[in-house]
Amino acid sequence: MTTVIATATHRRWLILAIGVLSQGSACVYVYGVPFLVPQLRDTLGLSLATVGQYVAAPVVGLLLVLVAWGAAADRYGERRVMSIGLFLASGAMTAAALTPTESPGVRLVLLALGGACAASVFAASGRLVMGWFPRHERGVAMGIRQTAQPIGVALAGFTLPTLAGVWGTFGSLLLPAAMCLVMAVLVALLAADPPRSATAAAPTGSPYGTSLLWRVHLASALLVLPQFAVSAFTVEYLVREQGFSAAGAGLLVGIVQLVGAASRIGIGWWSDRVGSRMRPMRQIAVASVVVLAAFAVGDLYVPWLAVAALVVGGLVTVGHNGLGYTATAEIAGPAWAGRALGVQNTGQNVVSALTPVVLGAVIGTVGYAAGFLLATVAPIAAVAVTPVRQERLPDW
Repeated sequence: MTTVIATATHRRWLILAIGVLSQGSACVYVYGVPFLVPQLRDTLGLSLATVGQYVAAPVVGLLLVLVAWGAAADRYGERRVMSIGLFLASGAMTAAALTPTESPGVRLVLLALGGACAASVFAASGRLVMGWFPRHERGVAMGIRQTAQPIGVALAGFTLPTLAGVWGTFGSLLLPAAMCLVMAVLVALLAADPPRSATAAAPTGSPYGTSLLWRVHLASALLVLPQFAVSAFTVEYLVREQGFSAAGAGLLVGIVQLVGAASRIGIGWWSDRVGSRMRPMRQIAVASVVVLAAFAVGDLYVPWLAVAALVVGGLVTVGHNGLGYTATAEIAGPAWAGRALGVQNTGQNVVSALTPVVLGAVIGTVGYAAGFLLATVAPIAAVAVTPVRQERLPDW
């Protein structure tokens, strides 16, 4: 018995690493297409509206099937869902990369299909990690898992524009295609579904019968707005309003992204120590209000304060992600975690897609200070919505 426990203890860290690498590989693709926008406009002569279709296609495909992939993970297991999804995603990316320029409609469909297949990892990898880690380690484990997105985005930024100059704009997608194929093999060979008791595997009542899980989803979605308000407009603001060079602004944002990834781990550790996901999440909501308000004041009166607020905001506003995902899976329990994580992912991706568009229009009309002050409505609402008093021990 001791040998089995020791083996499981050792293996869970390997499985966590596989989950992070799988998610990161998918993120290089799903969130990497924006880095190809300059090449798309220069080489194909596309308008911004048309380029937006290419950027949105992987995310749209992902959003359409997240809950379905989660249901599949609940029923058939995480390893099977992740390996099949990654294999299919690799095929779709390769096909999109090799599609002739004369077939833009076909390529858009393939880009969306790649996102839909990559969604398997978004829905199942969190469930995989949750099943292998005990409650007192889940905050750290999910915090590590959540570093996959900023790491994937950073890797896309470092590689795709350069590869586009060598392999062609869409030929650069062969990199994430190869990464996903390698991870499909590694998941199939090295990952393992967490042990499920007969009780956990049996159908149970929906966790959506009360407001608890809905409030977690809503609070998490509300906190995405300040996160993407900061990430979407920092480079533009630093260059246009503060006189930074594009390279300098990009370097600063890259450093903040990497430190922000580390902060997710620290916040997960914090939640493990205090035995709560919702209390730290509400405190992050309060901090987000302060950061957005400080930026608005700095934009109007104290320029250095605006820059400092953006830097601090890049660290503070990302901290809620791991907490929301961990709480969602814990509340849903083993029989519903995949579907619940799919719902959580869907809500966050919808807000992340809408924030730059809506807030950009507001800023274009009333300016940065008023736009960011208006954005504080979201984290203020999150303070009220976060279900601290309703939080209960998980069903896992």
